[in-house]
Amino acid sequence: MALSDSAAIAGELRRLLPHAHAPYSGVHVAAAVEDADGGVHYGVNVENAAYPQGVCAEASAISAMVTSGRAAIRRVWVASSLPGLIWPCGGCRQKIWEFSQAGCEVVSVGRDGTEERHTIEALLPLGFRLEPRGA
Repeated sequence: MALSDSAAIAGELRRLLPHAHAPYSGVHVAAAVEDADGGVHYGVNVENAAYPQGVCAEASAISAMVTSGRAAIRRVWVASSLPGLIWPCGGCRQKIWEFSQAGCEVVSVGRDGTEERHTIEALLPLGFRLEPRGA
């Protein structure tokens, strides 16, 4: 993906942050997943008083991807209202793992525009999958 595309996605994440529903933590998170065909699907976190019934931004974006008929993640971006970089929680790492292609990048985007990238394998070594990758 070209740097300009990554910058456009980071900009859209910043635009979407206020759409998050985070009255309990006050932390707004937005995520994007790029599917295997290059489509980009967005989501935000939606908290609920009946914790843990809320939805993480990554899970929201994955749901949007699946709803659109896609099932393979090439790349994930996350951004938040916090200073610094954030990374998906353990449950979202497993969700990403289950839908991702080998080598899927997870990109954390800071408020100041900094980015850091890791593969899902680095973030979740030995993730669980019903079938081995490539099957």
